[in-house]
Amino acid sequence: MTRISLSDYGNSPFEKLIGHNKIVLDKWIELENALFTETQLDKNLLEQVRRAMAFENECEYCMVKGGKPNFDITEKRIQSATAFAQLFALDHKSISASHFDILKEEFTEKEISELCSFISFITACQRIGRIYNLTEEHQLNKSTTLAELL
Repeated sequence: MTRISLSDYGNSPFEKLIGHNKIVLDKWIELENALFTETQLDKNLLEQVRRAMAFENECEYCMVKGGKPNFDITEKRIQSATAFAQLFALDHKSISASHFDILKEEFTEKEISELCSFISFITACQRIGRIYNLTEEHQLNKSTTLAELL
């Protein structure tokens, strides 16, 4: 059971938690769409970042949606992006100039800006899911179960 009731506005349980304020939800969805579609970053890279962060942010709803990150370790861009995202989720205050130097080996500054914006947005989503107790049972699009993941 979620910690607040689901509103009537929104398409998913996650959206219905935010949907108590229709304007906020509409803008939230607009930003989500922009971050996933209006970017130079590869869609698979974004999905692997989202998956990696789900486990660091302990969002069940997000973990069962796609499961654990799944990419070839030789994919340097995905490896760098997911490592940076995990550090962001665990301890964003420890991120230093050297972490950005590592990103600059694989990404342009525009892509780094897009990546950091995406990571920040996904962090907010996953932490909302976690604090509202949005569990596996609410995920309509799950590809796995928590039991299979743990």
